[in-house]
Amino acid sequence: MTVAFLFPGQGSQYVGMGALLYEASETVRQFYQTAEKALGFDVAELCHHGPADQLNRTEYTQPAILTTSVAVAALAREKGLTAAMLAGHSLGEYTALVTAGSLAFSDAVVLVRNRGRYMQEAVPEGFGAMAAVLGLDRAAVEDICRAASTTGVVSAANINSPVQIVIGGERHAVETAMALAKERGAKRIIPLAVSVPSHCALMTPAAERLARDLDGVTLSPLQIPVVTNVDAEPIRSGDSAKRALVRQLAAPVLWVDTVHRMVQEGVTTFVEIGPGTVLSGLVKRIAKDVKICHVEDPDSLDATLRELAA
Repeated sequence: MTVAFLFPGQGSQYVGMGALLYEASETVRQFYQTAEKALGFDVAELCHHGPADQLNRTEYTQPAILTTSVAVAALAREKGLTAAMLAGHSLGEYTALVTAGSLAFSDAVVLVRNRGRYMQEAVPEGFGAMAAVLGLDRAAVEDICRAASTTGVVSAANINSPVQIVIGGERHAVETAMALAKERGAKRIIPLAVSVPSHCALMTPAAERLARDLDGVTLSPLQIPVVTNVDAEPIRSGDSAKRALVRQLAAPVLWVDTVHRMVQEGVTTFVEIGPGTVLSGLVKRIAKDVKICHVEDPDSLDATLRELAA
């Protein structure tokens, strides 16, 4: 059995995430305390009690999810759960690099808070949009985006499953693409309640600002390989990790390719670490013959430890 950890990105947050493990574990509490010192606000209070509108603001969402996921991963490893490979969806790639021993947690929370701010500031409020297209394959969605791009910036942002692809860009261009997708037989088209159209060309200014921040941060060689969003290739060097973090902000998340690559590398069991089970659902649609578990609270931790021990 070869285990990989997967770490969720923005959209998986909820008020109460991490609360039960925080109460039960000093290891978990220490991560929240470190985050509070680095950021200057009570991350545990925000994660565990809200308010939801603040938790859902990008510059708060990102460090909140990162802190919760890193803390849960540390506790899981303390309990004997180990991984041979790691990957994270968008923001989750930072969690993967912390867990791989490459990126210091105190640096990571500051980076992702700034990342959230840069993303928000790159696009005026209401200018961008994202939508999930269900029932069309990647080639069809990319063709639709090319056709719609005559009206503005729009592209595939998240290749989440063979038939679930998120598009993002300028609002009017995204709406044009949504109309074209409906004409071409999409089963469902779901506008997403996001304030930032991530993983498209509109994020280039944010990526440039993030690159300057990353220049001042040390990333060590990875103790566990991380499969990157932008190339779906395992990396082990800190320099490769930096380049991947900068590129991923304005490039699509190749999640289908990432999961396939991990299976090719011998992964038979995926454990989603952190809030929610979004990635578990996506893996089920991508890889049919793998085991999928998750850890986000004491019950799921115990269940996963029992499942893998069996």
